[in-house]
Amino acid sequence: MTSQQTWLTQEAADRLAGELASLEGPGRKEITAKIEAARAEGDLKENGGYHAARDEQGKMEARIRQIKQMLENAHIGTPPASADGKVGAGMVVTASIAGDEMKFLLGSREIASGELDVYSEKSPLGAAVLGAEIGATVSYTAPNGRDIKVEIKSAEFYS
Repeated sequence: MTSQQTWLTQEAADRLAGELASLEGPGRKEITAKIEAARAEGDLKENGGYHAARDEQGKMEARIRQIKQMLENAHIGTPPASADGKVGAGMVVTASIAGDEMKFLLGSREIASGELDVYSEKSPLGAAVLGAEIGATVSYTAPNGRDIKVEIKSAEFYS
């Protein structure tokens, strides 16, 4: 698995494919119509509606590229079971972080349906727990420079 790959549930992949179809079809038509309407108003240098529509178009095209890249590099389904008792991508981790118990999903925001905090494997917390054994205590450096201890209580695959 490359660093750009992500695990997606079938539901998440279907949701992303639907969003992509909507953005590429009706979304592009709608933004093109907004740009044309604003362009018809005249002077483009001082046309706030035109510039807002172009900005919206840029954000939409960036989201289209992001979804396409994610779907091209995604593994769809459940990550392979971790028989070795280690934390991996696509797992819901329960941990004691600086004394507070916390439950979070390790992976992509696109996997989650919203009830869990999500941490990327590349985030400081995600990198610290990725590959660690259940029951282990690891640490990571917070943005303020403080070392934070994390005790991994359990990890199970997100479903």
